[in-house]
Amino acid sequence: MKAPNNGWWRGGVIYQIYPRSYQDSNGDGIGDLPGITRRLDHIAALGADGIWLSPFFKSPMKDFGYDISDYNDVDPMFGTLADFKVLVDRAHALGLKVMIDQVYSHTADVHPWFVESRSSRTNDKADWYVWADPLDDGNPPNNWLSIFGGSAWQWDTRRRQYYLHNFLTSQPDLNFHCPQVQEAVLASVKFWCEFGVDGYRLDVVNFYFHDRQLRNNPGRGMPDGSDPAVSPVNPYAWQWHHHDKSQPENLPFLQRLRALIDEYPDTTMVGEIGDDDGLARVAEYTGGGDKLHMAYCFDLLGEPHGAPYLHGVFTRFNQVVGSGWPCWAITNHDIPRVATRWGGANPSMGLLRAAVALQLSLRGTACIYQGDELGLPEADVAFEDLQDPYGITMWPEYKGRDGCRTPMAWDSKAADLGFGGAAVNARPWLPVAQSHRALAVDVQGADPQSLLSHYQQLLRWRRGVPALIHGEMTLLSVHPQVLAYLRSHQGERVLCAFNLSDQPVTWDATTAGVVSAVLGDSGAQGAALQGSQVRFDPWGVLFARLV
Repeated sequence: MKAPNNGWWRGGVIYQIYPRSYQDSNGDGIGDLPGITRRLDHIAALGADGIWLSPFFKSPMKDFGYDISDYNDVDPMFGTLADFKVLVDRAHALGLKVMIDQVYSHTADVHPWFVESRSSRTNDKADWYVWADPLDDGNPPNNWLSIFGGSAWQWDTRRRQYYLHNFLTSQPDLNFHCPQVQEAVLASVKFWCEFGVDGYRLDVVNFYFHDRQLRNNPGRGMPDGSDPAVSPVNPYAWQWHHHDKSQPENLPFLQRLRALIDEYPDTTMVGEIGDDDGLARVAEYTGGGDKLHMAYCFDLLGEPHGAPYLHGVFTRFNQVVGSGWPCWAITNHDIPRVATRWGGANPSMGLLRAAVALQLSLRGTACIYQGDELGLPEADVAFEDLQDPYGITMWPEYKGRDGCRTPMAWDSKAADLGFGGAAVNARPWLPVAQSHRALAVDVQGADPQSLLSHYQQLLRWRRGVPALIHGEMTLLSVHPQVLAYLRSHQGERVLCAFNLSDQPVTWDATTAGVVSAVLGDSGAQGAALQGSQVRFDPWGVLFARLV
């Protein structure tokens, strides 16, 4: 039976927490669940609607929790199930929803399912993973590649077969063509819904199924770097991934998953999509109201961020979206921080103010990554301190994901920036970034002009503007510097305009209509209306109500 859903996620704001790096409560150098619970007041004061927790489940931590060995239990380094219950209860008391991050495309190689599956070709779980015989010359069955480098196939001497791994060799892919796998996954989903979580972030949700025929992917040639989701230094990008992911069988399973989630009131799902055409997959996977509630791809997670580029992204999405619903992120735990990615070595606070104003005024749900509210730049992690296996493999042209995963900056005066609190007994798992010291929460919380204060003000103001949460979005004409669009809801029309450059510009507002009032209490800066013209300072932002 379908439960009621208040749609809190639709136009809501989700705050992503990377547990290892948020707050260490016991001084072992690794963030944990009690540490997160301690800091929930910060997120509530920011004005978010919910939190997304990256994986905290049992894992050998080869990929830091994205290699799960028990879907239904907490890894001891993060705490216990009782600790998670305390976190959920505290979050709910503060009005925050709790979404957990589950990785269903693959498991750890020490997961009991895989241990049994690899033991023989005849055991009860022999078909739970993707196994294939070698070619006549002993090579892997096809040309599929791992995102983390090399072939996506690993030889196993027990079965004398290859198994598929889209990531590390220690992350074997589950075989979703096997009905028992689907049932086991759905049982885990049910476990956490019964526990009281409010939803899921689903890792690589388009990777669940593979082509049964194991056909080769066609080549695409060396990328030119224009696609933000494709790194030209990674051979994975040299293929069109027609057969190793985004298969049509994924859609019926997502419908089964949605039917289960719909049994629980006010729950939601957001999927991560890495695809050759991410925007189309977002539309496909969220359309119709019977699959994912929302999804995100990587079009805002690259270096391009000028007005013409973003206009093209949103134009393309509007063409394919239908009834779908996007989740817009500009940073997460896999991507260099937006301050550095868009702002370079010395990012402008104006750019960062404009970036969050843009993100929070788009049609869709917004996802903020921990530290974005402080404007933290990408940390420079020395090779000898790297933890990320992806970065270690691709060094030096790609330095991996550690630079956006360093400990959160709470206390500017503490040696570890307050990450370990008073009980500092071990070095943090990644070095703290000294470039974050002047941007710590204690500094910005005391400054009404800080970026943190801007986030708080903008989020408070946004709650009172229904058009920015529920409204339709209409793009205005493309401009070399200014991105502008209208948000419209029940007769309310709001103009959102941004100078996405470091040069001043004058823009003709008559393309939008007649402005009745400039909405100044949003905290937006750097724009003045002079008749029908808007004079933008560098990175200026204008919110205005139209007649």
